[in-house]
Amino acid sequence: MAELVFFSGTMDCGKSTLALQIQHNRSTRGLLGLIFTRDDRAGTGRLSSRLGLVTEAIEADDGFDFHAHLVGLLTAGGRVDYVIADEAQFLSPEQVDQLARVVDDLGMDVYAFGITTDFRTRLFPGSQRLIELADRVEVLQVETLCWCGARATHNARTVGGRMVVEGAQVVVGDVRDAVGGDDVGYEVLCRRHHRRRLTAAAAGAGALSPEVLPVEAARRAD
Repeated sequence: MAELVFFSGTMDCGKSTLALQIQHNRSTRGLLGLIFTRDDRAGTGRLSSRLGLVTEAIEADDGFDFHAHLVGLLTAGGRVDYVIADEAQFLSPEQVDQLARVVDDLGMDVYAFGITTDFRTRLFPGSQRLIELADRVEVLQVETLCWCGARATHNARTVGGRMVVEGAQVVVGDVRDAVGGDDVGYEVLCRRHHRRRLTAAAAGAGALSPEVLPVEAARRAD
């Protein structure tokens, strides 16, 4: 039976790398797949991993219809055995419904990859719909770490190294070391430091949040 599988995790946990690995494994067995993406860090129509691997992909913008696209290919005599959808958190709920129809009506496995929550800890609409519809939800086991060494569970948006909690839900950026400047970036944090808005840059500069406990300040001073 074909399945809709949602692979989820925080930023920097290897989602795109796994998508490329799945594509490689199936292509070496003679299977033909289509890769879709949305707002990849490498640019339009690209699927990239932070390990430096890049492949061509079909850009699924706001008006893209997965089911209609695949039906058109099959009607024209094409062959598609499976579908990979990266950056699936950016898809609309309607597009996720289309992916479910691809599984149910066309008998194709669909592997969707995306982060679950945004920088405000709110579910992305696409991720929410995937959780509601997926046959399986797989939480990736590659453990990302907060700057303090604890397991990172939350995605934070930074501007000039400082965490922000307001703004548009989708702003394309990348996980990187917190550095100076006013560029937009992202950082993974544990829940405690996400709640206190304490990024690596703020911790390194000694810029303490009012909520930081004295014992934590003393530990950083050592």
